[in-house]
Amino acid sequence: MKIPLYQLDAFSDRPFAGNPAAVCPLEAWLDDDVLQKIAAENNLSETAFFVRDDGSEEGGFALRWFTPVSEVDLCGHATLASAWVILERLAPGRESVSFETRSGELIVERGEGDLLVMDFPARPAVSREAPRALVEGLGAAPAEVLASDRDYLVLLDAEDDVRKLKPDFSRLRGLDRLGIIVSAPGVSADFVSRFFAPSVGVPEDPVTGSAHCTLAPYWAERLDRGEAPLEARQISARGGTLVCRHLGDRVTIAGRAALYLTGEITL
Repeated sequence: MKIPLYQLDAFSDRPFAGNPAAVCPLEAWLDDDVLQKIAAENNLSETAFFVRDDGSEEGGFALRWFTPVSEVDLCGHATLASAWVILERLAPGRESVSFETRSGELIVERGEGDLLVMDFPARPAVSREAPRALVEGLGAAPAEVLASDRDYLVLLDAEDDVRKLKPDFSRLRGLDRLGIIVSAPGVSADFVSRFFAPSVGVPEDPVTGSAHCTLAPYWAERLDRGEAPLEARQISARGGTLVCRHLGDRVTIAGRAALYLTGEITL
Protein backbone atom coordinates (compact mmCIF):
# COMPACT_ATOMS: atom_id res chain seq x y z
CA MET A 1 0.00 0.00 0.00
CA LYS A 2 1.23 3.48 -0.93
CA ILE A 3 -0.03 6.50 1.04
CA PRO A 4 0.78 10.04 -0.15
CA LEU A 5 2.66 12.15 2.39
CA TYR A 6 2.99 15.92 2.48
CA GLN A 7 4.88 17.86 5.12
CA LEU A 8 4.22 21.56 5.48
CA ASP A 9 5.27 24.35 7.81
CA ALA A 10 2.02 25.96 8.92
CA PHE A 11 1.62 29.58 10.01
CA SER A 12 4.73 30.47 8.06
CA ASP A 13 5.43 31.71 4.54
CA ARG A 14 8.71 29.78 4.31
CA PRO A 15 10.16 26.42 5.35
CA PHE A 16 11.98 25.98 8.67
CA ALA A 17 9.56 28.21 10.59
CA GLY A 18 6.01 27.82 11.85
CA ASN A 19 4.71 24.41 12.89
CA PRO A 20 5.50 21.27 10.87
CA ALA A 21 2.53 19.04 10.09
CA ALA A 22 2.28 15.82 8.11
CA VAL A 23 -0.77 15.33 5.89
CA CYS A 24 -1.87 11.94 4.52
CA PRO A 25 -4.80 11.82 2.07
CA LEU A 26 -6.50 8.41 2.26
CA GLU A 27 -8.87 6.53 -0.02
CA ALA A 28 -10.53 4.95 3.03
CA TRP A 29 -9.85 4.86 6.75
CA LEU A 30 -7.14 2.57 8.04
CA ASP A 31 -7.30 0.95 11.48
CA ASP A 32 -6.75 3.44 14.29
CA ASP A 33 -3.69 1.50 15.40
CA VAL A 34 -2.10 2.01 11.97
CA LEU A 35 -2.92 5.72 11.97
CA GLN A 36 -1.31 6.09 15.37
CA LYS A 37 1.80 4.20 14.28
CA ILE A 38 2.17 6.44 11.23
CA ALA A 39 1.91 9.52 13.45
CA ALA A 40 4.50 8.08 15.83
CA GLU A 41 6.81 7.29 12.92
CA ASN A 42 6.43 10.82 11.51
CA ASN A 43 7.27 12.13 15.00
CA LEU A 44 5.76 15.57 14.40
CA SER A 45 3.39 17.31 16.79
CA GLU A 46 0.50 16.36 14.47
CA THR A 47 -0.22 14.10 11.52
CA ALA A 48 -3.52 14.75 9.76
CA PHE A 49 -5.48 12.12 7.82
CA PHE A 50 -8.46 12.88 5.63
CA VAL A 51 -10.95 10.92 3.49
CA ARG A 52 -13.51 12.29 1.04
CA ASP A 53 -16.98 12.28 2.61
CA ASP A 54 -18.92 11.20 -0.49
CA GLY A 55 -16.25 10.52 -3.09
CA SER A 56 -17.16 13.57 -5.19
CA GLU A 57 -14.74 16.28 -6.29
CA GLU A 58 -16.96 19.02 -4.83
CA GLY A 59 -17.72 17.41 -1.47
CA GLY A 60 -16.14 17.74 1.93
CA PHE A 61 -13.71 15.59 3.84
CA ALA A 62 -13.56 13.77 7.15
CA LEU A 63 -10.44 14.86 9.04
CA ARG A 64 -8.59 13.42 12.04
CA TRP A 65 -5.42 14.47 13.85
CA PHE A 66 -2.85 12.40 15.77
CA THR A 67 0.12 13.38 17.91
CA PRO A 68 2.90 10.77 18.25
CA VAL A 69 1.01 9.25 21.19
CA SER A 70 -2.73 9.99 20.84
CA GLU A 71 -5.60 11.33 18.76
CA VAL A 72 -6.77 14.88 19.56
CA ASP A 73 -10.13 16.57 19.09
CA LEU A 74 -8.94 19.79 17.44
CA CYS A 75 -5.77 20.95 15.70
CA GLY A 76 -5.26 24.22 13.89
CA HIS A 77 -1.93 23.93 12.11
CA ALA A 78 -2.62 20.47 10.68
CA THR A 79 -6.05 21.66 9.47
CA LEU A 80 -4.37 24.59 7.75
CA ALA A 81 -1.85 22.20 6.19
CA SER A 82 -4.61 19.80 5.06
CA ALA A 83 -6.55 22.65 3.46
CA TRP A 84 -3.40 23.78 1.66
CA VAL A 85 -2.88 20.28 0.21
CA ILE A 86 -6.46 20.18 -1.08
CA LEU A 87 -6.69 23.76 -2.37
CA GLU A 88 -3.20 23.94 -3.87
CA ARG A 89 -2.56 20.36 -5.03
CA LEU A 90 -5.62 18.11 -5.14
CA ALA A 91 -8.36 20.60 -6.15
CA PRO A 92 -6.70 23.92 -7.05
CA GLY A 93 -9.91 25.32 -8.57
CA ARG A 94 -11.76 25.33 -5.25
CA GLU A 95 -12.18 28.42 -3.08
CA SER A 96 -12.96 26.59 0.15
CA VAL A 97 -13.03 23.17 1.79
CA SER A 98 -15.12 21.77 4.63
CA PHE A 99 -13.97 19.16 7.12
CA GLU A 100 -16.11 16.99 9.38
CA THR A 101 -14.23 16.46 12.64
CA ARG A 102 -14.69 15.57 16.30
CA SER A 103 -15.15 19.32 16.86
CA GLY A 104 -17.88 19.67 14.26
CA GLU A 105 -17.66 21.17 10.79
CA LEU A 106 -14.55 23.27 10.12
CA ILE A 107 -14.43 25.41 6.98
CA VAL A 108 -11.26 26.81 5.43
CA GLU A 109 -11.47 29.50 2.74
CA ARG A 110 -8.98 31.32 0.60
CA GLY A 111 -8.32 34.76 2.04
CA GLU A 112 -6.38 37.79 0.91
CA GLY A 113 -3.25 36.88 -1.00
CA ASP A 114 -2.03 33.46 0.08
CA LEU A 115 -3.78 33.48 3.45
CA LEU A 116 -6.06 30.60 4.35
CA VAL A 117 -8.85 31.45 6.82
CA MET A 118 -10.14 28.76 9.19
CA ASP A 119 -13.54 28.93 10.89
CA PHE A 120 -13.26 27.24 14.31
CA PRO A 121 -15.39 27.01 17.46
CA ALA A 122 -14.62 29.55 20.19
CA ARG A 123 -13.40 28.02 23.46
CA PRO A 124 -13.55 30.86 25.99
CA ALA A 125 -11.84 30.46 29.34
CA VAL A 126 -13.02 31.40 32.82
CA SER A 127 -10.99 32.41 35.85
CA ARG A 128 -9.93 29.74 38.28
CA GLU A 129 -7.42 29.22 41.05
CA ALA A 130 -3.97 28.25 39.81
CA PRO A 131 -3.03 24.64 40.64
CA ARG A 132 0.24 24.35 42.50
CA ALA A 133 1.70 22.05 39.83
CA LEU A 134 0.93 24.65 37.16
CA VAL A 135 2.79 27.44 38.94
CA GLU A 136 5.71 25.20 39.90
CA GLY A 137 5.86 23.64 36.44
CA LEU A 138 6.05 27.01 34.71
CA GLY A 139 8.40 28.50 37.27
CA ALA A 140 6.60 31.85 37.08
CA ALA A 141 3.97 33.66 39.09
CA PRO A 142 0.88 34.19 36.88
CA ALA A 143 -0.90 37.51 36.73
CA GLU A 144 -4.08 35.51 36.09
CA VAL A 145 -5.10 31.91 35.40
CA LEU A 146 -8.14 30.83 33.42
CA ALA A 147 -9.30 27.49 32.07
CA SER A 148 -11.26 26.43 29.01
CA ASP A 149 -12.78 23.00 28.61
CA ARG A 150 -9.43 21.80 27.19
CA ASP A 151 -6.56 24.06 28.25
CA TYR A 152 -5.24 26.35 30.95
CA LEU A 153 -4.66 29.96 29.95
CA VAL A 154 -1.92 31.59 32.00
CA LEU A 155 -1.42 35.35 31.69
CA LEU A 156 1.95 36.97 32.34
CA ASP A 157 2.77 40.67 32.38
CA ALA A 158 5.11 41.01 29.43
CA GLU A 159 6.24 39.32 26.22
CA ASP A 160 9.73 38.79 27.61
CA ASP A 161 8.29 36.88 30.59
CA VAL A 162 6.70 34.41 28.16
CA ARG A 163 9.86 34.13 26.08
CA LYS A 164 12.06 33.33 29.09
CA LEU A 165 9.95 30.45 30.45
CA LYS A 166 11.76 27.13 30.99
CA PRO A 167 8.97 24.77 32.07
CA ASP A 168 9.36 21.60 34.09
CA PHE A 169 7.37 19.27 31.85
CA SER A 170 7.29 16.48 34.43
CA ARG A 171 5.24 18.78 36.70
CA LEU A 172 2.94 19.95 33.90
CA ARG A 173 2.25 16.45 32.58
CA GLY A 174 -0.13 15.54 35.41
CA LEU A 175 -2.45 18.53 35.14
CA ASP A 176 -6.17 18.07 34.46
CA ARG A 177 -6.09 19.91 31.12
CA LEU A 178 -4.56 18.84 27.82
CA GLY A 179 -2.47 21.96 27.29
CA ILE A 180 -1.09 25.07 28.93
CA ILE A 181 -1.33 28.33 26.99
CA VAL A 182 0.90 31.12 28.31
CA SER A 183 0.22 34.60 26.94
CA ALA A 184 1.02 38.28 27.39
CA PRO A 185 0.64 41.58 25.54
CA GLY A 186 2.90 41.72 22.50
CA VAL A 187 5.53 44.23 21.46
CA SER A 188 5.11 43.92 17.68
CA ALA A 189 1.81 41.99 17.78
CA ASP A 190 -1.41 42.39 19.75
CA PHE A 191 -0.48 39.42 21.92
CA VAL A 192 2.05 36.61 22.11
CA SER A 193 1.85 33.06 23.40
CA ARG A 194 3.54 29.71 23.91
CA PHE A 195 1.83 26.33 24.22
CA PHE A 196 2.85 23.25 26.19
CA ALA A 197 1.13 19.85 26.00
CA PRO A 198 3.44 17.22 27.54
CA SER A 199 0.49 14.99 28.46
CA VAL A 200 -0.01 14.16 24.76
CA GLY A 201 3.65 13.90 23.80
CA VAL A 202 4.13 17.54 22.74
CA PRO A 203 6.35 19.32 25.30
CA GLU A 204 6.17 22.59 23.36
CA ASP A 205 4.15 23.08 20.20
CA PRO A 206 5.75 25.59 17.79
CA VAL A 207 2.49 27.27 16.68
CA THR A 208 -0.91 26.18 17.98
CA GLY A 209 -3.94 27.24 15.97
CA SER A 210 -6.44 25.61 18.33
CA ALA A 211 -5.08 27.56 21.30
CA HIS A 212 -6.32 30.70 19.57
CA CYS A 213 -9.88 29.44 19.98
CA THR A 214 -9.28 30.49 23.59
CA LEU A 215 -6.82 33.33 23.04
CA ALA A 216 -8.95 35.25 20.52
CA PRO A 217 -12.01 35.62 22.80
CA TYR A 218 -9.81 36.64 25.73
CA TRP A 219 -7.76 39.27 23.92
CA ALA A 220 -10.68 40.61 21.88
CA GLU A 221 -12.42 41.44 25.17
CA ARG A 222 -9.32 42.65 27.02
CA LEU A 223 -8.26 44.93 24.15
CA ASP A 224 -11.86 45.94 23.38
CA ARG A 225 -11.45 44.95 19.75
CA GLY A 226 -14.87 43.44 19.09
CA GLU A 227 -14.75 41.53 15.79
CA ALA A 228 -11.72 43.42 14.48
CA PRO A 229 -8.63 41.38 13.51
CA LEU A 230 -6.00 40.61 16.12
CA GLU A 231 -2.41 39.90 15.13
CA ALA A 232 -0.94 37.07 17.18
CA ARG A 233 2.59 35.79 17.43
CA GLN A 234 3.59 32.45 18.94
CA ILE A 235 7.12 32.95 20.24
CA SER A 236 8.46 29.42 20.26
CA ALA A 237 11.94 28.81 18.86
CA ARG A 238 10.47 28.46 15.34
CA GLY A 239 7.78 31.10 15.76
CA GLY A 240 4.66 31.77 13.74
CA THR A 241 2.11 34.47 12.90
CA LEU A 242 -1.69 34.23 12.98
CA VAL A 243 -4.52 36.69 12.37
CA CYS A 244 -7.59 36.06 14.55
CA ARG A 245 -11.11 37.41 14.88
CA HIS A 246 -13.63 36.64 17.62
CA LEU A 247 -17.11 36.19 16.14
CA GLY A 248 -19.29 35.17 19.08
CA ASP A 249 -19.32 31.41 19.32
CA ARG A 250 -16.81 31.11 16.46
CA VAL A 251 -13.32 32.41 15.75
CA THR A 252 -11.46 32.78 12.49
CA ILE A 253 -7.77 31.97 12.40
CA ALA A 254 -5.80 32.89 9.30
CA GLY A 255 -2.30 31.93 8.29
CA ARG A 256 -0.02 30.73 5.55
CA ALA A 257 1.64 27.39 4.89
CA ALA A 258 4.87 26.46 3.14
CA LEU A 259 5.40 23.08 1.51
CA TYR A 260 8.52 21.30 2.77
CA LEU A 261 8.37 17.83 1.22
CA THR A 262 6.22 15.34 -0.66
CA GLY A 263 6.61 11.58 -0.70
CA GLU A 264 4.80 8.37 0.06
CA ILE A 265 4.51 5.88 2.87
CA THR A 266 4.90 2.21 2.04
CA LEU A 267 2.94 -0.27 4.18
